Amino acid sequence: MKMGGKQAGAPPIDLYEMERLCRQEGFQAVCGVDEAGRGPLAGPVCAAAVILNPEDPIFGLNDSKKLSPKRREQLFDEICARALAFSVGWADQEEIDRANILQATFLAMGRAAAGLRLQPDLLLVDGNRNPSISGAPNRCVVKGDGKCAAIAAASILAKVSRDRLMETLAVQYPGYGFEIHKGYGTQAHRQAILEKGPCPIHRKTFLKKLWAAQKEGK
Repeated sequence: MKMGGKQAGAPPIDLYEMERLCRQEGFQAVCGVDEAGRGPLAGPVCAAAVILNPEDPIFGLNDSKKLSPKRREQLFDEICARALAFSVGWADQEEIDRANILQATFLAMGRAAAGLRLQPDLLLVDGNRNPSISGAPNRCVVKGDGKCAAIAAASILAKVSRDRLMETLAVQYPGYGFEIHKGYGTQAHRQAILEKGPCPIHRKTFLKKLWAAQKEGK
């Protein structure tokens, strides 16, 4: 069955349907896994793992990128209060530079899953690349943060957790605007790097194109 986007006039997607189908297969502790921060020039990548309570659905879940910052914060608190289990994992800029962003993301996902207080028996992972997290079967769900409640919840926890960290790091490393762009490569951020040089939380491998463009005078 084609897992495309919602067609015009189609009913809204039931984000809990995928988990219900998984439980019909015999899986009970269905865990959603997602990440935030693969693209920025600075800071860690963050992943979250969430097992929702099927008897206590949280309404309003969605892909974190489609929610306002205020709504993400509200849902963050709801998820933490009502989920059966949740955990956040990180991979820092040194791990990103040492391996690559994909492998660092998998590392953060594995750490998030390992931190759960309940053992999941199925992991639904956003995207099309299997992180091979140990302990339970892994299933990839393309654009899962808009199709599956547990993955949507994980996307919200990861996004809010990372944004909060970048706001804290903005105080430690002033002048780069981390509190505004959260490390992403905005024009203002790139200009600050060129003027001030990188700080310890910048991903060196992500700055190669910036240095190359500067050398060419672009």
